[in-house]
Amino acid sequence: MSKISFNVNLSPADAYALVIQHQDADLVHEEFHNLEYGRKMGTLIFEKYYFRTKNQVALVVLIDDLQGVTNVRVISTGSSEGLFFKFDWGASQNFVNSVESILQDYIIS
Repeated sequence: MSKISFNVNLSPADAYALVIQHQDADLVHEEFHNLEYGRKMGTLIFEKYYFRTKNQVALVVLIDDLQGVTNVRVISTGSSEGLFFKFDWGASQNFVNSVESILQDYIIS
């Protein structure tokens, strides 16, 4: 499992749209909510097969502005080769980094 969190200078809707548009994986689930007080929250779940692990890897992307700035949290899981062997040859980190690469021009912290 790998995870990362960063803030961007985009609205949650714009960050959400960029990830959907540029992520090279199967979109399994998506939802976007307009919350009270103008806040927004989106969830994306992707899946991709990695040959190096011989396994499907899941990627969860959470985007919101609940704290006043657009925050992106990315979690990858399911990438290890077996039940006891937790090594994944970097597939999980690669999948997490793909979202960071998509939004790299907008990262503020």
